Amino acid sequence: MVDIGGTRVTMREQPVRERIKNFHSVPFGYDEKEVVAEAQRCIMCMHAPCEIYCPVRLKIKAMIRKIAERKFKEAFLIAKEDNPIPAITGRVCPQEDQCEGVCPLAETENGVNIGKLEAFIADWAMKKGITEEFYIEERTEKVAVIGSGPAGISCAVDLRKFGYQVTMFEALHEAGGVLQYGIPAFRLPKDIVDYELSYLKKIGVDIQLNNIIGQNIRFSELRENFDAIFIGTGAGAPLFIGIEGEELNGVYSANEFLIRVNLMKAYDFPEHDTPIVCGDEVGVIGAGNVAMDAARCALRLNAKKVYILYRRTKRESPARDEEVQHALEEGIIFKELISPTRMLGNEKGWVTGIELAKMRLGELDKSGRPRPIKIEDSEFTMKLDTVVEALGSRPNRLFLDQSPELERNKWGVLVVDENLNTNIRGVFAGGDAISGGATVILALGEGRKAAKSIHKYLSKGDGK
Repeated sequence: MVDIGGTRVTMREQPVRERIKNFHSVPFGYDEKEVVAEAQRCIMCMHAPCEIYCPVRLKIKAMIRKIAERKFKEAFLIAKEDNPIPAITGRVCPQEDQCEGVCPLAETENGVNIGKLEAFIADWAMKKGITEEFYIEERTEKVAVIGSGPAGISCAVDLRKFGYQVTMFEALHEAGGVLQYGIPAFRLPKDIVDYELSYLKKIGVDIQLNNIIGQNIRFSELRENFDAIFIGTGAGAPLFIGIEGEELNGVYSANEFLIRVNLMKAYDFPEHDTPIVCGDEVGVIGAGNVAMDAARCALRLNAKKVYILYRRTKRESPARDEEVQHALEEGIIFKELISPTRMLGNEKGWVTGIELAKMRLGELDKSGRPRPIKIEDSEFTMKLDTVVEALGSRPNRLFLDQSPELERNKWGVLVVDENLNTNIRGVFAGGDAISGGATVILALGEGRKAAKSIHKYLSKGDGK
């Protein structure tokens, strides 16, 4: 019997005591019986608000209907029409703020678990060896895609479907951008990332690794040799507070900390070459998804106590509800309404603690959250062996500083028009390079939009 609108099917997960000792996926995922039961909860509402709020306009209702009918292959192919990496977005998208958040069932129950449905069909297709099938009518125009993160991936896939010859340039030794270096394996297994990226090669994208545009190859060379360029370099440059003691050993940006752990596999040292110093007591400054990732990684690196140091409260945290809940279950300690004023260190140059000031919440600011206000003469100290600053990021200046002709705003992000054109003819941009830091799904949407703009540009004969 179909239980339309019934109670959400609970996702099975690793027990807390086990998962804090490994980097394996926390959710086990639905099995076939569970995924069908969850899909059958969908009331198939006429206007499908879940689709309206999806940045890539995934045909969610049609996908769910096929899952409910046990037609998993058809459901997978529907998802792949609009999303090149459903196994990834199904795991890391902030569905509660998008598709699931506007599900009518969310008003009284939990909305349909759209993300886990999407991840299931992608995983199922991977196990069965099922891939998207389409015919490419080859064109001669060449397009360069700078960066292999979400925006670059979706742009490259759509450009290949249009028939263009696509070369993707990646600065690191593995493709994937933030999907590889930023998101831990317990949230996004790396075999899933590798499999999704292998799809690019299968459809003919030429991926050039260890190529830093501006150093290995000049941007001017790309402009000479390609008919159009898409810039999806992300936002890999960390932000810092700018307080005394940040230069101490044991103080990391979240970018460095997560790159060492995720991409360089420091958690498996000495089997892998990169070590990491993670003390017994770790403080993570910030409360977004990156902060949760860093804190939960530190716990798995055998830290005895891990603190989230946040100037607001958990209620105002920009992190996904699921990530906050998992962090709390695992024993991460939230220290709310505090803000760092300086780092403390010893004569050997290592961090030993942090000075913090107490805060109170004031009126709402531009973000819609209450503004944190320092309480005078409220400073106190806290002993810490490691500090990770997870304060956000901005576009990587390594490329941009070598390309001064590209227009940027005062925050250092690229300036584009409504069609994602930069100030240079034939050069387009999207993802974190123009936002300074958003979500995987938003970057995917911008990559798709840029591909359409590039296709329009080249089809008009406006290329060189």
